[in-house]
Amino acid sequence: MGGRRVNTMEELAAVSGISRPTLSKFFNDPESVRVTTRGKIQRALERYDYRPNIFAINQNRKLTKTIGIVVPYSADPFFAEIVRMIERRCIGAGFWPLVFSAHGERDLENNALATLQSLRPAGALLAPLGRSSDFESVESFSNEVPTIIFDSNLNVGQAFVGHDNFQSIGLMVNYLCRTGEPPCFFEMEPVNPNANKRRDAYVKTMQELDLEPMVISVDRSGWDFEMIGLEEGTRLIAENALPSQTVLCSNDRLAVGFIAAAYQSGLRVGYGDDCTMRIAGHDDHPQAQFTCPPLTNVSQDYRSIAEHSVDMLIDLINGATPDKDRPEVLNGGKLVMRKSA
Repeated sequence: MGGRRVNTMEELAAVSGISRPTLSKFFNDPESVRVTTRGKIQRALERYDYRPNIFAINQNRKLTKTIGIVVPYSADPFFAEIVRMIERRCIGAGFWPLVFSAHGERDLENNALATLQSLRPAGALLAPLGRSSDFESVESFSNEVPTIIFDSNLNVGQAFVGHDNFQSIGLMVNYLCRTGEPPCFFEMEPVNPNANKRRDAYVKTMQELDLEPMVISVDRSGWDFEMIGLEEGTRLIAENALPSQTVLCSNDRLAVGFIAAAYQSGLRVGYGDDCTMRIAGHDDHPQAQFTCPPLTNVSQDYRSIAEHSVDMLIDLINGATPDKDRPEVLNGGKLVMRKSA
Protein backbone atom coordinates (compact mmCIF):
# COMPACT_ATOMS: atom_id res chain seq x y z
CA MET A 1 0.00 0.00 0.00
CA GLY A 2 1.14 3.54 -0.69
CA GLY A 3 -0.02 7.07 0.03
CA ARG A 4 -1.24 8.50 3.26
CA ARG A 5 -2.93 6.55 6.03
CA VAL A 6 -6.76 6.48 5.95
CA ASN A 7 -8.27 5.44 9.27
CA THR A 8 -12.00 5.11 8.63
CA MET A 9 -14.32 4.02 5.85
CA GLU A 10 -15.78 7.53 5.82
CA GLU A 11 -12.33 8.99 5.06
CA LEU A 12 -11.81 6.41 2.31
CA ALA A 13 -15.16 7.37 0.80
CA ALA A 14 -14.20 11.06 0.84
CA VAL A 15 -10.81 10.62 -0.85
CA SER A 16 -11.92 7.95 -3.35
CA GLY A 17 -15.27 9.36 -4.41
CA ILE A 18 -16.96 6.05 -3.69
CA SER A 19 -19.99 6.12 -1.41
CA ARG A 20 -19.78 4.77 2.13
CA PRO A 21 -22.61 2.21 1.53
CA THR A 22 -20.86 0.90 -1.59
CA LEU A 23 -17.60 0.48 0.30
CA SER A 24 -19.40 -1.31 3.13
CA LYS A 25 -21.08 -3.59 0.61
CA PHE A 26 -17.70 -4.36 -0.96
CA PHE A 27 -16.00 -5.26 2.33
CA ASN A 28 -18.90 -7.51 3.29
CA ASP A 29 -18.95 -9.28 -0.09
CA PRO A 30 -16.71 -8.08 -2.96
CA GLU A 31 -18.79 -10.01 -5.51
CA SER A 32 -21.87 -7.96 -4.59
CA VAL A 33 -20.60 -4.83 -6.38
CA ARG A 34 -20.11 -4.33 -10.11
CA VAL A 35 -16.77 -5.27 -11.66
CA THR A 36 -16.01 -1.66 -12.62
CA THR A 37 -16.78 -0.45 -9.09
CA ARG A 38 -14.70 -3.26 -7.64
CA GLY A 39 -11.75 -2.17 -9.76
CA LYS A 40 -12.14 1.43 -8.63
CA ILE A 41 -12.17 0.37 -4.95
CA GLN A 42 -9.12 -1.84 -5.41
CA ARG A 43 -7.21 1.03 -7.03
CA ALA A 44 -8.15 3.26 -4.09
CA LEU A 45 -6.88 0.62 -1.66
CA GLU A 46 -3.61 0.51 -3.57
CA ARG A 47 -3.32 4.28 -3.30
CA TYR A 48 -4.40 4.75 0.32
CA ASP A 49 -3.26 2.85 3.41
CA TYR A 50 -6.61 1.62 4.74
CA ARG A 51 -7.45 -1.57 6.63
CA PRO A 52 -11.12 -2.30 7.41
CA ASN A 53 -12.19 -2.99 11.00
CA ILE A 54 -13.17 -6.66 10.70
CA PHE A 55 -14.87 -6.68 14.10
CA ALA A 56 -17.06 -3.73 13.16
CA ILE A 57 -17.94 -5.30 9.82
CA ASN A 58 -18.84 -8.56 11.53
CA GLN A 59 -21.06 -6.78 14.05
CA ASN A 60 -23.03 -5.19 11.21
CA ARG A 61 -23.58 -8.47 9.41
CA LYS A 62 -26.64 -10.61 9.95
CA LEU A 63 -24.23 -13.56 9.87
CA THR A 64 -20.60 -12.99 10.84
CA LYS A 65 -17.68 -14.94 9.41
CA THR A 66 -16.15 -15.56 12.84
CA ILE A 67 -15.89 -19.04 14.35
CA GLY A 68 -14.97 -19.15 18.03
CA ILE A 69 -12.73 -21.91 19.35
CA VAL A 70 -12.54 -22.46 23.11
CA VAL A 71 -10.15 -25.00 24.65
CA PRO A 72 -9.40 -25.80 28.29
CA TYR A 73 -5.62 -25.35 28.15
CA SER A 74 -3.87 -23.98 25.07
CA ALA A 75 -0.38 -24.99 26.26
CA ASP A 76 -1.34 -28.68 26.17
CA PRO A 77 0.30 -30.20 23.04
CA PHE A 78 -2.92 -32.02 22.15
CA PHE A 79 -4.99 -28.84 22.06
CA ALA A 80 -2.23 -26.84 20.37
CA GLU A 81 -2.08 -29.36 17.53
CA ILE A 82 -5.81 -29.86 17.08
CA VAL A 83 -6.48 -26.10 17.18
CA ARG A 84 -3.85 -25.62 14.48
CA MET A 85 -5.75 -28.05 12.26
CA ILE A 86 -9.14 -26.52 13.11
CA GLU A 87 -7.87 -23.03 12.29
CA ARG A 88 -6.60 -24.15 8.90
CA ARG A 89 -9.91 -25.86 8.14
CA CYS A 90 -11.90 -22.75 9.12
CA ILE A 91 -9.72 -20.45 7.03
CA GLY A 92 -10.00 -22.77 4.05
CA ALA A 93 -13.79 -22.58 4.36
CA GLY A 94 -13.75 -18.77 4.36
CA PHE A 95 -14.19 -18.22 8.11
CA TRP A 96 -12.08 -16.32 10.62
CA PRO A 97 -11.13 -18.48 13.64
CA LEU A 98 -10.82 -16.80 17.04
CA VAL A 99 -9.19 -18.89 19.80
CA PHE A 100 -9.74 -18.63 23.57
CA SER A 101 -8.16 -20.69 26.37
CA ALA A 102 -9.76 -21.32 29.76
CA HIS A 103 -6.32 -22.03 31.28
CA GLY A 104 -7.92 -24.78 33.36
CA GLU A 105 -10.22 -22.36 35.25
CA ARG A 106 -14.03 -22.22 35.32
CA ASP A 107 -14.21 -18.41 35.57
CA LEU A 108 -11.92 -17.98 32.58
CA GLU A 109 -14.00 -20.43 30.55
CA ASN A 110 -17.13 -18.44 31.43
CA ASN A 111 -15.39 -15.18 30.51
CA ALA A 112 -14.26 -16.63 27.19
CA LEU A 113 -17.79 -17.73 26.34
CA ALA A 114 -19.26 -14.35 27.32
CA THR A 115 -16.67 -12.44 25.28
CA LEU A 116 -17.15 -14.70 22.31
CA GLN A 117 -20.93 -14.40 22.44
CA SER A 118 -20.65 -10.59 22.47
CA LEU A 119 -18.82 -10.82 19.12
CA ARG A 120 -21.83 -12.55 17.54
CA PRO A 121 -19.92 -15.47 16.01
CA ALA A 122 -21.39 -17.58 13.24
CA GLY A 123 -20.69 -20.61 15.40
CA ALA A 124 -18.35 -22.13 17.96
CA LEU A 125 -16.18 -25.18 18.49
CA LEU A 126 -15.94 -25.86 22.20
CA ALA A 127 -13.73 -28.31 24.12
CA PRO A 128 -15.10 -27.69 27.63
CA LEU A 129 -13.16 -28.14 30.84
CA GLY A 130 -15.55 -30.95 31.72
CA ARG A 131 -15.89 -31.58 35.45
CA SER A 132 -14.88 -27.99 36.26
CA SER A 133 -17.21 -26.36 33.74
CA ASP A 134 -20.17 -24.25 34.79
CA PHE A 135 -22.70 -26.45 33.01
CA GLU A 136 -25.48 -23.85 32.99
CA SER A 137 -23.21 -21.22 31.41
CA VAL A 138 -21.95 -23.60 28.74
CA GLU A 139 -25.48 -24.79 28.02
CA SER A 140 -26.78 -21.22 27.79
CA PHE A 141 -24.02 -20.29 25.34
CA SER A 142 -24.61 -23.34 23.13
CA ASN A 143 -28.34 -22.61 23.06
CA GLU A 144 -27.62 -19.15 21.64
CA VAL A 145 -24.70 -19.95 19.31
CA PRO A 146 -24.47 -22.94 16.93
CA THR A 147 -21.96 -25.11 18.82
CA ILE A 148 -20.11 -28.33 18.19
CA ILE A 149 -18.53 -29.90 21.28
CA PHE A 150 -15.23 -31.72 20.74
CA ASP A 151 -12.86 -33.77 22.89
CA SER A 152 -14.73 -33.59 26.23
CA ASN A 153 -18.32 -34.79 25.91
CA LEU A 154 -20.27 -32.39 28.07
CA ASN A 155 -23.91 -32.98 27.15
CA VAL A 156 -24.56 -29.63 25.47
CA GLY A 157 -24.32 -28.29 21.92
CA GLN A 158 -25.77 -29.64 18.70
CA ALA A 159 -23.24 -32.48 18.20
CA PHE A 160 -20.10 -34.06 19.66
CA VAL A 161 -16.89 -35.10 17.93
CA GLY A 162 -14.28 -36.98 19.90
CA HIS A 163 -12.27 -40.11 20.52
CA ASP A 164 -13.39 -43.69 21.17
CA ASN A 165 -11.58 -44.30 24.46
CA PHE A 166 -12.97 -47.81 24.91
CA GLN A 167 -11.62 -48.89 21.53
CA SER A 168 -8.18 -47.35 22.02
CA ILE A 169 -7.56 -48.42 25.62
CA GLY A 170 -8.76 -51.93 24.79
CA LEU A 171 -6.27 -52.02 21.91
CA MET A 172 -3.39 -51.01 24.18
CA VAL A 173 -4.27 -53.33 27.10
CA ASN A 174 -4.51 -56.31 24.75
CA TYR A 175 -1.15 -55.46 23.21
CA LEU A 176 0.60 -55.08 26.57
CA CYS A 177 -0.87 -58.35 27.87
CA ARG A 178 0.17 -60.24 24.72
CA THR A 179 3.74 -59.01 24.88
CA GLY A 180 4.57 -59.12 28.58
CA GLU A 181 3.35 -58.55 32.11
CA PRO A 182 -0.24 -57.21 32.29
CA PRO A 183 -0.30 -53.45 32.93
CA CYS A 184 -1.37 -51.46 35.93
CA PHE A 185 -3.20 -48.22 35.14
CA PHE A 186 -1.77 -44.94 36.44
CA GLU A 187 -4.11 -41.95 36.76
CA MET A 188 -4.58 -38.71 38.67
CA GLU A 189 -7.80 -36.93 39.62
CA PRO A 190 -9.74 -36.77 36.32
CA VAL A 191 -9.98 -33.34 34.70
CA ASN A 192 -12.63 -34.36 32.15
CA PRO A 193 -14.83 -37.33 31.14
CA ASN A 194 -12.11 -38.84 28.93
CA ALA A 195 -10.02 -39.79 31.96
CA ASN A 196 -12.93 -41.63 33.57
CA LYS A 197 -13.71 -43.46 30.33
CA ARG A 198 -10.10 -44.58 29.94
CA ARG A 199 -10.04 -46.02 33.46
CA ASP A 200 -13.36 -47.77 32.87
CA ALA A 201 -12.11 -49.13 29.55
CA TYR A 202 -8.96 -50.46 31.22
CA VAL A 203 -10.98 -52.23 33.94
CA LYS A 204 -13.40 -53.67 31.40
CA THR A 205 -10.65 -55.01 29.14
CA MET A 206 -8.69 -56.57 32.02
CA GLN A 207 -11.83 -58.31 33.24
CA GLU A 208 -12.57 -59.59 29.74
CA LEU A 209 -9.07 -61.12 29.78
CA ASP A 210 -9.80 -62.73 33.19
CA LEU A 211 -7.17 -60.52 34.80
CA GLU A 212 -7.42 -58.46 37.98
CA PRO A 213 -7.45 -54.70 37.23
CA MET A 214 -4.69 -52.76 38.98
CA VAL A 215 -5.64 -49.07 39.12
CA ILE A 216 -3.25 -46.61 40.79
CA SER A 217 -5.04 -43.32 41.46
CA VAL A 218 -2.97 -40.50 42.92
CA ASP A 219 -4.57 -37.61 44.76
CA ARG A 220 -3.29 -34.88 42.46
CA SER A 221 -5.16 -32.43 40.24
CA GLY A 222 -4.51 -29.69 37.72
CA TRP A 223 -2.95 -29.54 34.26
CA ASP A 224 0.73 -29.99 35.20
CA PHE A 225 0.63 -33.63 34.10
CA GLU A 226 4.35 -34.13 33.46
CA MET A 227 5.30 -32.97 36.96
CA ILE A 228 2.62 -35.16 38.53
CA GLY A 229 3.91 -38.15 36.57
CA LEU A 230 7.48 -37.43 37.65
CA GLU A 231 6.79 -36.83 41.33
CA GLU A 232 4.24 -39.58 41.86
CA GLY A 233 6.15 -42.03 39.68
CA THR A 234 9.30 -41.39 41.71
CA ARG A 235 7.37 -41.96 44.94
CA LEU A 236 5.73 -45.19 43.74
CA ILE A 237 9.05 -46.59 42.54
CA ALA A 238 10.83 -45.66 45.79
CA GLU A 239 8.07 -47.25 47.87
CA ASN A 240 8.03 -50.37 45.67
CA ALA A 241 4.28 -49.71 45.37
CA LEU A 242 3.76 -50.66 41.72
CA PRO A 243 1.73 -53.89 41.34
CA SER A 244 3.19 -54.38 37.85
CA GLN A 245 6.35 -53.28 36.07
CA THR A 246 4.21 -52.47 33.03
CA VAL A 247 2.52 -49.10 33.51
CA LEU A 248 -0.23 -47.74 31.27
CA CYS A 249 -0.65 -44.03 31.93
CA SER A 250 -3.97 -42.28 31.37
CA ASN A 251 -2.36 -39.84 28.93
CA ASP A 252 0.98 -39.18 27.26
CA ARG A 253 1.87 -36.21 29.43
CA LEU A 254 1.68 -38.36 32.58
CA ALA A 255 3.73 -41.01 30.78
CA VAL A 256 6.45 -38.47 29.91
CA GLY A 257 6.81 -37.65 33.60
CA PHE A 258 6.78 -41.34 34.55
CA ILE A 259 9.59 -42.11 32.10
CA ALA A 260 11.65 -39.34 33.71
CA ALA A 261 10.87 -40.83 37.15
CA ALA A 262 12.10 -44.24 36.04
CA TYR A 263 15.30 -42.75 34.62
CA GLN A 264 16.04 -40.76 37.77
CA SER A 265 15.40 -43.90 39.81
CA GLY A 266 17.98 -45.84 37.81
CA LEU A 267 15.47 -48.05 35.96
CA ARG A 268 15.78 -48.86 32.28
CA VAL A 269 12.51 -48.50 30.36
CA GLY A 270 11.73 -50.62 27.31
CA TYR A 271 10.93 -54.15 26.18
CA GLY A 272 14.44 -55.66 25.94
CA ASP A 273 15.90 -58.26 28.31
CA ASP A 274 17.98 -55.56 29.99
CA CYS A 275 14.90 -53.41 30.73
CA THR A 276 13.13 -53.27 34.08
CA MET A 277 9.91 -51.44 33.23
CA ARG A 278 7.54 -50.84 30.34
CA ILE A 279 5.62 -47.55 30.12
CA ALA A 280 2.84 -46.69 27.68
CA GLY A 281 0.58 -43.69 27.18
CA HIS A 282 -2.37 -42.41 25.22
CA ASP A 283 -2.92 -39.60 22.65
CA ASP A 284 0.33 -39.62 20.63
CA HIS A 285 1.21 -36.07 21.62
CA PRO A 286 3.71 -34.37 19.29
CA GLN A 287 6.62 -34.88 21.73
CA ALA A 288 5.93 -38.61 22.33
CA GLN A 289 8.39 -39.73 19.65
CA PHE A 290 11.18 -37.68 21.25
CA THR A 291 11.13 -39.06 24.81
CA CYS A 292 13.91 -41.41 25.87
CA PRO A 293 12.98 -44.07 25.03
CA PRO A 294 10.31 -43.00 22.52
CA LEU A 295 6.84 -43.50 23.98
CA THR A 296 4.56 -46.35 22.93
CA ASN A 297 0.95 -45.17 22.91
CA VAL A 298 -2.41 -45.14 21.16
CA SER A 299 -2.92 -42.22 18.83
CA GLN A 300 -5.86 -39.90 18.55
CA ASP A 301 -6.91 -39.00 15.01
CA TYR A 302 -6.32 -35.27 15.34
CA ARG A 303 -7.09 -34.54 11.70
CA SER A 304 -10.36 -36.45 11.63
CA ILE A 305 -11.57 -34.79 14.84
CA ALA A 306 -10.68 -31.33 13.48
CA GLU A 307 -12.24 -31.89 10.07
CA HIS A 308 -15.45 -33.48 11.37
CA SER A 309 -15.87 -30.71 13.95
CA VAL A 310 -15.46 -27.86 11.47
CA ASP A 311 -17.51 -29.49 8.71
CA MET A 312 -20.43 -30.26 11.04
CA LEU A 313 -20.39 -26.70 12.37
CA ILE A 314 -20.40 -25.16 8.89
CA ASP A 315 -23.33 -27.40 7.97
CA LEU A 316 -25.16 -26.05 11.03
CA ILE A 317 -24.31 -22.46 10.12
CA ASN A 318 -25.66 -23.08 6.62
CA GLY A 319 -28.95 -24.31 8.05
CA ALA A 320 -28.51 -28.07 7.83
CA THR A 321 -30.48 -30.19 10.29
CA PRO A 322 -28.68 -33.15 11.95
CA ASP A 323 -30.02 -36.62 11.08
CA LYS A 324 -30.73 -37.22 14.77
CA ASP A 325 -30.70 -35.34 18.04
CA ARG A 326 -27.15 -34.41 19.03
CA PRO A 327 -25.18 -36.89 16.89
CA GLU A 328 -21.86 -38.18 18.23
CA VAL A 329 -18.86 -38.96 16.04
CA LEU A 330 -16.22 -41.14 17.75
CA ASN A 331 -12.87 -41.64 16.07
CA GLY A 332 -10.83 -44.76 16.74
CA GLY A 333 -7.15 -44.81 17.69
CA LYS A 334 -4.15 -46.70 16.30
CA LEU A 335 -1.43 -48.51 18.23
CA VAL A 336 1.91 -46.71 17.91
CA MET A 337 4.69 -49.09 18.92
CA ARG A 338 7.92 -47.43 20.00
CA LYS A 339 10.75 -48.40 22.36
CA SER A 340 9.13 -47.72 25.76
CA ALA A 341 6.84 -50.75 25.69
